[in-house]
Amino acid sequence: MMDNVSVISMFTLTGFNGTANHRVTLFALTLLCYGVIWLANMTIIVTICMDKSLHEPMYIFLCNLCINGLYGTTGFYPKLLSDLLSSTHVISYSGCLLQGFVMHSSVCADVTLLALMAFDRYVALCQPLTYNSVMTKGRICVLVSIAWLVPIYLILQSTIATSLARVCGSHIPRIYCINYFVNRLACTASLASVGVPAFNYTIYVLYFFSIVWSYIHLIKECIISSENRSKFMQTCLPHLFCLTILLLSMFFDLMYIRFGNNGISHHVGNFMSIVCLVIPPIFNPLIYGLKLTQIRKKITQFFIRKK
Repeated sequence: MMDNVSVISMFTLTGFNGTANHRVTLFALTLLCYGVIWLANMTIIVTICMDKSLHEPMYIFLCNLCINGLYGTTGFYPKLLSDLLSSTHVISYSGCLLQGFVMHSSVCADVTLLALMAFDRYVALCQPLTYNSVMTKGRICVLVSIAWLVPIYLILQSTIATSLARVCGSHIPRIYCINYFVNRLACTASLASVGVPAFNYTIYVLYFFSIVWSYIHLIKECIISSENRSKFMQTCLPHLFCLTILLLSMFFDLMYIRFGNNGISHHVGNFMSIVCLVIPPIFNPLIYGLKLTQIRKKITQFFIRKK
């Protein structure tokens, strides 16, 4: 029996069941969505990279947030587009682990970058006299490195723990792979497959509390000062919108994982599972591009010059 389970090298993505009659429409919508994601995020990235006046901590973090949006969606959309045009919906074991790693690490990097952006706004509004000494170029490089390396390290541990488990099934009830569903196919639950994700969740719960702590102090400062209130509305409101969108997207995803298709249609379930891969990558650059005056002006000036 153990020899049989060890030879599983392909998984079937059963989330595609029932999509055969709408493949062309879904392919067109998915391609359009992916194109909008690339256009919106690349516009912000190029604008920040090309304009030296935007080489400030807040915009550097925003640039990395947009890069991360492209990184995470690249692990999902190309495979989805390929599957929509195919009659078979399978993924290799190694491909499944790679896709899960990219998507998990991208979501974790999103949370880390949003936590850093909250810290940046806290220092800027609550300790303005020390801002330049705290947010130095060297410290920004360290913080950006942490924002990328910590999620990669944590998710790599989780992926390695998942890869060590023997699997007794080959059907994943989604249109993409994540470690949770691979672990559910394991013949026996291991301490590593439970303990490592629990440790990762603890780290990101602490990140969440650090964001809450930052905003408690920011709101206190806004109550005291009308000047800080206007700065809060200008720079912190987009951050709050993006954070809310990410948390709601993660909530939909977790609810789908927890309750599956109970009481909802298959198509609604699929939508709930991809909200985190559709809404934040599109809305993050749009919200910041429209709300932050400097970025909006730079983009407008670029198109006026071209015209």
